Amino acid sequence: MSKHARARSRPARTNRRAARRAALAATVGLVAFTAGWVYVAQDPDQAAGVAQTRTDSRPQPVDRVARDTLRSPMQGLTGISEQTRARIPAESRQLILVTGRAVDSSESTATLYTRPEAGADWVKVESWPARNGARGWSAQRTYGDLTSPQGVFALTDAGGLLSPPPGTRLPYDEDRGFVATGRGVNGESLVGSFDYVVAIDFNRRPGHSPLDPVKPDGEDKGGNIWLHVDHDGPSQGCVGIPKEAMRKVLETLDPAAKPVIVMGPEGF
Repeated sequence: MSKHARARSRPARTNRRAARRAALAATVGLVAFTAGWVYVAQDPDQAAGVAQTRTDSRPQPVDRVARDTLRSPMQGLTGISEQTRARIPAESRQLILVTGRAVDSSESTATLYTRPEAGADWVKVESWPARNGARGWSAQRTYGDLTSPQGVFALTDAGGLLSPPPGTRLPYDEDRGFVATGRGVNGESLVGSFDYVVAIDFNRRPGHSPLDPVKPDGEDKGGNIWLHVDHDGPSQGCVGIPKEAMRKVLETLDPAAKPVIVMGPEGF
């Protein structure tokens, strides 16, 4: 081969080597880029971070809406209207709910409720059979009509013929004046009816003994409406529950919890 032929062949070989190197570099770069992309996409920490963002941030508003939608406006109470529930003081954390079978019935059910804080839902503690006025319920009660007043009333004072049960925190007046005389509406004995009583703040002065005779709204409305021991018959206006239930009530009610009684016919 002449010197001129060898000279012409060197650039050709050089160009072919350069082309091979360039192709190899491009291939390696592509593989490296591809491997790097795959690696980033499969990074478990980053993937977990993406998943965490999706599960933690997006559904939260929906969850809050669902909770608000599912919560009952009655806050755990049954047997009364939403209007009556709205009259319950927001700060009250103890409640006795008395619901009558009908507006003209003397048979009812008393249920003790509590709640851990103001605004929380009410939690049922215990229920008992109860009796109310012989002629049922009235929103405009008058003296001698043999009805129980319906509404929402505070429970601030207690008393009785017997000593208070252990743990009683309501002001308690132990007095010989808590002796029932005469007979019940149906002729039943009243003995023991006032062993324990809690005054219902209907036409009375809170902070006084249940025996206090003063009626701030006048004698025509009547007064001395109590929660007391049942005497196996309807009352003239009070609410009667079993003796052990009265003990439970006196052991539970706490003035600091602003207890109230909600009473009336079913659905009032």
